[in-house]
Amino acid sequence: MGTVVLYSSVSVDGFVADENDQPGPLFDWLTSGDVPLDDSGALTVSQTSADYIRPYWDRIGVTVVGRHVFDLTDGWDGTPPSGVDHVVVVTHRPAPEGWDAEAPFHFVDGVEAAVARAQELAGDRIVEVAAGEVGGQVLAAGLVDEVRMDVVPVVFGSGKRYFGSVDAQHLLEDPDVVLQGDRVLHLRYRVRR
Repeated sequence: MGTVVLYSSVSVDGFVADENDQPGPLFDWLTSGDVPLDDSGALTVSQTSADYIRPYWDRIGVTVVGRHVFDLTDGWDGTPPSGVDHVVVVTHRPAPEGWDAEAPFHFVDGVEAAVARAQELAGDRIVEVAAGEVGGQVLAAGLVDEVRMDVVPVVFGSGKRYFGSVDAQHLLEDPDVVLQGDRVLHLRYRVRR
């Protein structure tokens, strides 16, 4: 089975969005360099970031998100983001009315079932879990193998927390990746078992 990775860009003080669900400058690093990150040319990063992020993105088979993120993005119009094959949406509600049943989105009740479905779909590829409330629930359930953060030099002061409302201590190993890009610090931690 593939690795389960909790991932997002994050402010220095641990937020993935402000109080109004706006990411502010958290994704500015994705347009701050001169190396194209994808075929569109819209994303350009430093060479360091490209060498780190592109191979990671290429290994993602499934992304797990909460219904809140799905609704905020309008379900990416039925096309999974960043070339991902499938999206598993953790929700207690059915797919939106009129949703294309052929779209590679799977609506699942509960994080354990969501990760199980994602692993089934991903095979040996990475299951990426979006940070925030659902990500924190997956971590609390003991289902996360590693935590990746793209730390951006901004302080929000308040907002949506990277680990959601996790209320227990979880030990991580020392970071095995610490890379400085332009306007971003890439970190990777294995979850201690």
